[in-house]
Amino acid sequence: MSDAKPKSKPAVDRVELRGDPKPRQAAAHSHKPRDERTSEEKPREEKPPEQKTSPTEAASEVIGVAAPPPPDDVEPDPELTPEEAERARRKYLLRRFWMDGRGYWGRHGDKLAWPLTIGLLILIGVNVGFQYGINVWNRAIFDAIEKRDANTVYYLSGIFLPVVAGSISLVVAQVYLRMTMQRRWRSWVTTSVIARWLDHGRYYQLNLVKGDHQNPEARLSEDLRVATESPVDFVAGVTSAFLSASTFIVVLWTIGGALSVTFGGSTVTVPGFLVITAVIYAAITSTSMFIIGRDFVQLSEKKNQAEAEFRYVLTRVRENGESIALLGGEEEENTGIDKTFAGVLKQWALLTGQHMRTALVSQGSSLFAPVVPVLLCAPKFLEGSMSLGQVMQAASAFAIVQGAFGWLVDNYPRLADWNASAHRIASLMTSLDGLERAEQNDELGRIKHGETKGDAMLSLDNLSVTLDDGTSVVKETEVAVEPGERVLVSGESGSGKSTLVRAIAGLWPWGSGSVNFHPDRRLFMLPQRPYIPTGTLRRAVAYPAPADNWTAEHVKAALDKVGLGYLAGQLEEEAPWDQTLSGGEKQRVAFARLLLHGPDIVVLDEATSALDEKSQDQMMKTVIGELPDVTIVSVAHRVELEAFHTRKITLERRKDGAKLVSDINLVPRRRKRSLFQRALWGSGSRTEKK
Repeated sequence: MSDAKPKSKPAVDRVELRGDPKPRQAAAHSHKPRDERTSEEKPREEKPPEQKTSPTEAASEVIGVAAPPPPDDVEPDPELTPEEAERARRKYLLRRFWMDGRGYWGRHGDKLAWPLTIGLLILIGVNVGFQYGINVWNRAIFDAIEKRDANTVYYLSGIFLPVVAGSISLVVAQVYLRMTMQRRWRSWVTTSVIARWLDHGRYYQLNLVKGDHQNPEARLSEDLRVATESPVDFVAGVTSAFLSASTFIVVLWTIGGALSVTFGGSTVTVPGFLVITAVIYAAITSTSMFIIGRDFVQLSEKKNQAEAEFRYVLTRVRENGESIALLGGEEEENTGIDKTFAGVLKQWALLTGQHMRTALVSQGSSLFAPVVPVLLCAPKFLEGSMSLGQVMQAASAFAIVQGAFGWLVDNYPRLADWNASAHRIASLMTSLDGLERAEQNDELGRIKHGETKGDAMLSLDNLSVTLDDGTSVVKETEVAVEPGERVLVSGESGSGKSTLVRAIAGLWPWGSGSVNFHPDRRLFMLPQRPYIPTGTLRRAVAYPAPADNWTAEHVKAALDKVGLGYLAGQLEEEAPWDQTLSGGEKQRVAFARLLLHGPDIVVLDEATSALDEKSQDQMMKTVIGELPDVTIVSVAHRVELEAFHTRKITLERRKDGAKLVSDINLVPRRRKRSLFQRALWGSGSRTEKK
């Protein structure tokens, strides 16, 4: 059905215990207390406590704690130019990422964070020591070869393998600690961000507000992975580069000494010429890389966004395959996919140019680095003031120092990619911050949720629903629903009926007034398009509760009652049920869930739209017969549904927002008999109630 604003209907059936200060996981059992159920209602006997496996235990590496309160909103300086404002925004996004990311090492972070960090730094330092040992060995072996000292050559050859084995062991241990830290840090940040994303329906509300948070699934997977992996690599790389440079600069200064050059009868002495050359060489390459790659960050960010949009388009085609196939929309979809993919290729082409330019600097640097020190040391070797071993040691040390100084040259593309990913995940964090601040700020026009007074199951007290920009959708609605009432909400398309349902469910936050539920009563939502999770059919029927909360017999009985008894034999079969089941079958599955969960109040949002009239009648009779005390609020267009409701509320669309124009009690209606029935029974008084 249509409404005033939402882009898509909620894809989940919500079971929520109202009245609690925070939403908590819904119980999947009947609304009766456990000890009051009959033997027929009791689910299968639960496993002993020692045999239970929680999701956290099943994935012990999934770590994380509740996120801290959102930071204060930062308004851009109105005096800044657009370019300056964009730079300020990017700087804030990096700070925003670290606000959450550094919590991994905080008081409420991972208990292994600091041991892993300290252990990694120690291993890096020890490995630099092994590098120095190999550098000294390099000098000794070439001096022995120059002197034709066979005994020394054999001795040095013998100790080479243990030294190399030790260095390799250190590198392997370093890889283990580094990747373990990356994995656990990613788990910590991911758990925190996803918890905020799922809380209070924010994953749905992001579709309704403006901001840079498109394709959150790509940000939470790929971008967050890069954003947490790369900094660990960078810190390890910078630490290793600093220690290596510090160590081998001393080697270069000691071995190279001073270089005397004669120009026109004058002699110029350059102290530490190898060190000075290494610094100048690194400065030239790093500056060149910085100038050439200054657009790397923006291009990487645009490339990541284009890739995310391409994945989203392909996912949409897969999820809506049946509708596309029935309409024959393959050619149009192919055109749309080609257009999106063209955007990906364009960004890759631009990024290729950047990689080519950086490769020019990087490859040139790697080719010149080993040759430059040999050429510089050649005069001293030829005059006899430097041995062959010293030349080779200097060449090795120069390469290490140059590699340390040229760390930016080798890692600038990765640094740019990290920068782009951190911006994207921080943009999502910022949007979540805005939603969270709005939830805590009464001045922003938020619908309140509380508890009813008296016996009323649901009350809407002066409820007005608006868009996030303040445009009114539904205004000043006063409704009270008593226990056991069955209320039908009607109105023309676009009058805001579905928006009102979302406000009742807590998915639509903007507006004023309050939505109140009877304390300790559960709400169950049946949307027009029920969500069918992956896995077995049994899991789909039990959702959102665990599949083993009910015995197979109970689940089969529920399927039989809603007309899906023919699927009972496939209960444990894993299949793409979302693609296999028809629209009507999915709605029947949703009603089977309803019968299993037995809630206190049900909201049906066009929940029978895919069923024919006869099936719809039977479904409503089944619900009323199986759950005679349940309170029902239905949103629908079909007039035939009035026979199953005791009350009808009508919304009328107006320029300043839909208004409640009537609220009447429904009288059981007689069904009009067909011509065949009248011919068979005559015009007597025989009637049949719906």
